[in-house]
Amino acid sequence: MFDFHMHSRVSFDGHDTGEALARAALAAGLKEICFTDHIDYDPLGAMPDMAFNTAVYNAEYDHLELPGLKIRRGFEFGLSRDNQAQFGKELQRRPFDFVLGSMHFVDDVDVYFEPFWKGRTVFQAERRYLEETLACVRAHNGFDVLAHLTYIAKCPSNPVPRPVPYGEHQEVIDEILRTLADKGKGLELNTSGMDRCGGFLPTEDYFRRFKELGGEIVTIGSDAHRCDRVGQYSGMACEILKNIFGYVCTFEDRKPVFHKL
Repeated sequence: MFDFHMHSRVSFDGHDTGEALARAALAAGLKEICFTDHIDYDPLGAMPDMAFNTAVYNAEYDHLELPGLKIRRGFEFGLSRDNQAQFGKELQRRPFDFVLGSMHFVDDVDVYFEPFWKGRTVFQAERRYLEETLACVRAHNGFDVLAHLTYIAKCPSNPVPRPVPYGEHQEVIDEILRTLADKGKGLELNTSGMDRCGGFLPTEDYFRRFKELGGEIVTIGSDAHRCDRVGQYSGMACEILKNIFGYVCTFEDRKPVFHKL
C-alpha cells in the first residue's frame, strides 16, 4: 500500500515529525510514502505564511530512512489562475520526486472557511469550486497529479457535507478530467473525506470516467497531518483502483511508477 499525500510539522498546519509519520506508515503496512508539504499563498495576504522553509524541509527529510519503507519527497502547491511564475520558482527549490497541485482558494478566499459559503447554496459552492479548478488545471503544467478534486466536500464550513455528486456537475467535471488526461496529469484518490463527508475525494465514479477519457495516472493519499491518519483507508482505495485500472502509481524523480495490484 502507498500514501503519496502527507504533511509533517514542516507544513504550517502539520503536527508530527517526519520520522514519526514514517514509523506510522511502517506500522500501517505501507510500502512507500511521499511527504507533500504545503506551498500555498493567500491572494489577499490575510493568512499566515503557508509555504514551508526549504532548509527546514531538507533537515527533516534528507537523512530520513527506515528499512522496509521507501520515502519520497514532494510538495503540494496551491493553484490559482495567475501564479504559474511563482510555481516555477518553487519547483527550483530542490529536487523533488512528486508534485501535487491543489485548490484551496477561490475568488480570493479559502473555501475551508465560512466567507466562501456565505450567500451560496451547497450546489453553487461546489459548482464555483469546480469551475475555478478547471480554469487552473488548464492554466498550469507544473504539477504531476491533481489532489483531492472534491476537497470542498470535507470543508467544516460546508453546511451539508457530502461527496460532490458527479451527475450534478458532469459537464465541468468531465472537462477537468479530460484536461488532466490530455496533459498526461494524474488524479489522486484522497481518503481524507471518508470520516468527514462519507466518501473518497473524489468518489469511484470519477475514476471510472477518468479512465474513459484517457486518464492513466492515479495515486492514493491520506492527506495525513497527524500520525493516526497515515495510510487511512489505503486498502479500500487500492481495491477501487485495482478494479478500474489494475494498478496504482507512485513517483520517483517526477516520473510515474506503475504498481500492479
